[in-house]
Amino acid sequence: MEREGVLLLFLVVFALELKSLHTGGGVQAAVTLPLEDKPLIRQFYKKRNTCANVEEFVRHQGCDASILLDGPNSEKTAPQNSGLGGFEVIDKIKFVIEARCPEAVSCADILNLATRDALHLAGAPSYPVFLGRRDGMQSHAAWVDLPSPSISWESALAFFQSKGLDVQDLATLLGAHTMGKTNCSYILDRLYKFNNTGKPDPTLRKPVLQDLRKQCPRRLNGQSNPLVYLNPDNGRDYKFTNAYYSRVLASESILAVDQQLRFGGDTYQLIEEYAGSFENFRKEFALSISRMGGLKVLTGNKGEIRRHCRFPN
Repeated sequence: MEREGVLLLFLVVFALELKSLHTGGGVQAAVTLPLEDKPLIRQFYKKRNTCANVEEFVRHQGCDASILLDGPNSEKTAPQNSGLGGFEVIDKIKFVIEARCPEAVSCADILNLATRDALHLAGAPSYPVFLGRRDGMQSHAAWVDLPSPSISWESALAFFQSKGLDVQDLATLLGAHTMGKTNCSYILDRLYKFNNTGKPDPTLRKPVLQDLRKQCPRRLNGQSNPLVYLNPDNGRDYKFTNAYYSRVLASESILAVDQQLRFGGDTYQLIEEYAGSFENFRKEFALSISRMGGLKVLTGNKGEIRRHCRFPN
């Protein structure tokens, strides 16, 4: 259960650098990290002699770590993060690191390292995580900027571009949906009232539609909001594969934003490449997740180093 929980965390937090393999026509890949990543460096804690073995401590046990904070209006309680788990694993890692390196390592850096290690366990490539982030000091308000899982392709792309990322980053990072779950409430429109037509999404294959309708009845009527697998091919295995892109091509995606990848000219070429080459997908994913991990970070004297990841100091 601990490994499963950590793997779910990577759906909302991202980390650092590898070279792009995509050199064909169509989508032009960004091959460098954002300028905002400049304050982050390799082996930050070792070079500062504050916690030289932090990566080993994390390995064996977007982001300002606001996702970890408790509170009635915290990002953790946002509807977009319903069903997210693994927080207790981060608590344990923080406890170990505080015992060895008190008030030295931020929860944000721990989360980025844990994301990298969890992904690697699932089959993604390992990659260097640049460190030096500090933690945010607010437990609320920031989460209202998070996109909904039922977001349209156009809105998702606009959101990514507003953060300094591009269309290939979006198409690549959506491949994270090869693992994890989503709530039925985010796909009910696809199943029963697509675009207010009173009919299901015509791009969803009937066998998948019928299966999802069994798991997600038309009216939840106060029931708990069930969770369904984003990639039924993997289910509970939580393996990092390129099966997501094969499902997109077969019109079997669970979320509408995923299925819309098939209908873009440039993105269609990209998903064909990823569906046919797991190695290309793995390496491109490492670059995109690295780029996202360097955006809008707090460094230097900004923010703080939390003593406990669930509460500001």
